[in-house]
Amino acid sequence: MISKRLPLPSLLACTLLCLNLTALAQTGGSKPPADEPDTLILSDTLNYDDGKKESTFTGNVVMTRGPMTLNSDVLVTREDADGFQYGTATADKGKLVFIRQENPEKFEVIEARGLRAEYDGKAETIEMIGQATITKFVCGKPFDTISGERVKYYQATSVYKASGGPNSAARGGRVRSLATPAAKAEAAAAACKQQSRQ
Repeated sequence: MISKRLPLPSLLACTLLCLNLTALAQTGGSKPPADEPDTLILSDTLNYDDGKKESTFTGNVVMTRGPMTLNSDVLVTREDADGFQYGTATADKGKLVFIRQENPEKFEVIEARGLRAEYDGKAETIEMIGQATITKFVCGKPFDTISGERVKYYQATSVYKASGGPNSAARGGRVRSLATPAAKAEAAAAACKQQSRQ
């Protein structure tokens, strides 16, 4: 298992938003903010249990929340008594959960894929499980990629953990991390910004 501080916080920081369905948890155990954007979820079916505060969406699930989209076959969301959000997205056999988070100001796009995605609003973590890959694109070009069986990100500490295994997206069941120097990403973003002004 690899555990280290993320050299480029933006690589996974945006993906943390991906399964935060109605609010981002604040540090210190406080309530989530009330001014978060609305969430639109399209699916073939919806089952809602008010007692459990749990919703289950199935069939070609497409979730949109601000600049983020999620595609899965099943999405289960719930809220605890303190208002923190939890989500689990899964894909049918032969498919992957897909998450895309755009950051137009930095010309960045984060894409995450895996058989399963889990979000814990109270612990402020997101984990891609099974054939997990997270890639950062700047101006349409890939710059950083982390692959493994599991990739987990901790928002409060800007730390990620990646582990290999038989269901790793990387060859040989290993963890594969490709990082591009920050200066190159910044130069690509600056070039993109210049082009957008022309």
